Amino acid sequence: MDVKTLEVLEFPKILERLAQHTAFAAGRERALALKPASSLRKARSLQAETTEARALLASHPGIGLRGVRDIRPHVEAARRGITLAPEALLEIKATLARSRDLRRDLLRLQTEAPRLADIAALLPPPIGLIDAIARTLTDEGEIPDSASPTLARLRADMTLARQRLTRRLERMVRDPAIVPMLQEPIVTQRGGRYVLPLKAEFKGRLKGIVHDRSASGATLFVEPLPIVEINNHLRELERAAEQEIRRLLAALSQEVAIHADTLLQAVETLARLDVIFGKAALAEQMEATAPRLVPFRPRPLASPSGRGKGESPQQGEGQGGKVRATPETTAPTHPGVTLRLLGARHPLLPLETAVPIDLVLDEDIFALVITGPNTGGKTVTLKTAGLLALMAQAGFHIPAEEGSALSVFANIFADIGDEQSIEQSLSTFSGHMRNIVRILKRADSRDLVLLDELGAGTDPQEGAALARAILDHLVRRGVTTLVATHYPELKLYAHATPGVANASMAFDAHTLRPTYRLVVGLPGRSNALEIAQRLGLSEEIIAAARAGFHPDDLKADALLDEIHRQRRLARKERRRAEKARRRAEALRAKLARRLAEIDKERRQVLAEAQSQAQAEVEALREEIRTLRRRLRRLLPPAEALEAQNELRTAQQAAEALETEVEERLTALEAETAPPEPPPVAGPPPPLAVGAKVHVERLNAQGTVSALDEEAGEAEVVIGALRVRTPIRDLRVLAPPPPQGAAVGESSVRVPEVASPGMALDLRGLTADEALERLDKYLDQAYLAGLPFVRIVHGKGTGRLRAAVRDALERHPHVRAWESGLPQEGGDGVTIAKLAGE
Repeated sequence: MDVKTLEVLEFPKILERLAQHTAFAAGRERALALKPASSLRKARSLQAETTEARALLASHPGIGLRGVRDIRPHVEAARRGITLAPEALLEIKATLARSRDLRRDLLRLQTEAPRLADIAALLPPPIGLIDAIARTLTDEGEIPDSASPTLARLRADMTLARQRLTRRLERMVRDPAIVPMLQEPIVTQRGGRYVLPLKAEFKGRLKGIVHDRSASGATLFVEPLPIVEINNHLRELERAAEQEIRRLLAALSQEVAIHADTLLQAVETLARLDVIFGKAALAEQMEATAPRLVPFRPRPLASPSGRGKGESPQQGEGQGGKVRATPETTAPTHPGVTLRLLGARHPLLPLETAVPIDLVLDEDIFALVITGPNTGGKTVTLKTAGLLALMAQAGFHIPAEEGSALSVFANIFADIGDEQSIEQSLSTFSGHMRNIVRILKRADSRDLVLLDELGAGTDPQEGAALARAILDHLVRRGVTTLVATHYPELKLYAHATPGVANASMAFDAHTLRPTYRLVVGLPGRSNALEIAQRLGLSEEIIAAARAGFHPDDLKADALLDEIHRQRRLARKERRRAEKARRRAEALRAKLARRLAEIDKERRQVLAEAQSQAQAEVEALREEIRTLRRRLRRLLPPAEALEAQNELRTAQQAAEALETEVEERLTALEAETAPPEPPPVAGPPPPLAVGAKVHVERLNAQGTVSALDEEAGEAEVVIGALRVRTPIRDLRVLAPPPPQGAAVGESSVRVPEVASPGMALDLRGLTADEALERLDKYLDQAYLAGLPFVRIVHGKGTGRLRAAVRDALERHPHVRAWESGLPQEGGDGVTIAKLAGE
């Protein structure tokens, strides 16, 4: 992609905004180095990644790269044999832990985000480094006694030596012969050795080694000779412990060096994911949408009626002059470009003040001549088109409405802004010409060219002729071109040339202000006389100026004014209709949610009533069985027989009570059932491809994309998914439309999964093994429709329990969890309640 164009269109500023949404330094570097793709396949892949990340952030807000650090400097230092500090090792541990969790999460969500799952598969599986660092370092960076047996022994010996030392010193500070010589009866330290604060005047009275003196010189800090050997022994133990700590850190650093390539690959993959999630976050901030990227479809361009093949406007003889064809001119070929930007906003303008524009090239148009008053928005329109194309090809969602579509350009060239350079002795015209010459040498039919004020900066007549010749050269080569100009000659050229159209920036003559809206198909006006009149120029001068116009030009201006007014009215009515449609859809969605809540409450009430009734009946039956057993043991056979007859009568009463409860529940369910939709006149809509249906199994609506009546199955598009499901599970809501709607590309089959059991025992496994088994078990349990499961992890140190509960907290299939009851195992068991389908 042309480097100068990236700067002119301010693409680096978009990268700066992207970098603000990255999580760590490596992601920021990758974001700032991002370049637009020049192939359709690559650009579509980048767009799909952003779309998947945006959907995941909406459905799983906890997913992301928080806690990841740029560990590349630490890895390179370890490679050079440098012993890493505890803080560096903890950053490596945190990064690997987040890498492990992100890999597991994205692989589990492969159906929702297949491209992100493929990237996550590049992250390394657990390599043991996390556990090694955790055994050696606490979360605060301290080395615990359990880091090695040698360190535990040394620290135990240090504790004993310190206790012996302090006991000897405490006896000395309580000795009546020594206390008068001390400034204070305390034990302190100097240079890592235990000393007593001795008054200076008693120097020599207490035999020992002076390690320090106070600032005033009144106090000497003396190590008494009787404790020198103990102090020496303690210092030896401390040095040995420090050496053991250095050995442990060196061993961990060596492990880091061994896995250096794996760690660097992990950082690179995490940075790639960081940029993708950053694009998704930026898209949410900009309220952007995913553009549709389409290929070029070159085709011949038919000449308009009245012009023979090979003719092209080359020179006008004044206003309305005749067009002359030259022998070397050939009929232009349409490059087959698609440029459809609906409600497009410049991404660097404030969201609340940016005016959206519709920039749409019709099927027969690939070049646009934009005219209008100064400061009317022509330059911003060119920059918006170019910058949004760059963003789309770099995988960004663009600030435009749904339905926007773009071709993927091999290159984008822009000549926008003042090219004047005092240092290079270039005037504005010379600077523009040098840039345009460079563009003309490189541009072809797969490129986009943006030219602002083409031919400006020189004599108007020569500039107009040059601008027309340059534009005609680009059109004949089939180059997609957008030109902003004031020259009326280019308006005539656009009107008379196939493949070229006029466009204008709308202007409000009442307020003397531009509206910044683009109107494709109509040339613009300078509105100079209207502005001058409203600013107070005398009517006499205005009238004299109007007299200089040809009458046909005045009629054309009046006609343009009326066309602009009718377009404004049509746009206003369209917005009003769109607003009404959105209100209706919001109301429909609100009512659907309320009906779903009512149905859920109804089912819950029925379930509770049924459960309570069944519990009462079961309690009555158990009481009857208990009484029967007691009667057999206590009564004679004759009396027992009579009592059993009475019990049989009571049992029949209990069964009758159960039947009555079932009948009442059935009646209650019928009374509280949601109202049926009103009957539709005529026969029900047929089940056919394109029909809108309700999938009972998934409680979702979709569109039929394929039918297999022999197998009794249908393929239904629900959002971005294709689902195969039995035809009997479908209820037709609406017949197929006249033209089939487009369907998504991914396809899944509704699985039938056997229950994995209500409990999972993880005792005896490492944390990584347990989490991997837990993840598979929860997926199977969810697909099998289990309401809850028991996870047995034991009590132990609590580390496995914490890892399990942290995984349950973030798992998409788990809506809540709680500790087991005392009879279930207490804190050694966790009950996970699964989300419903």
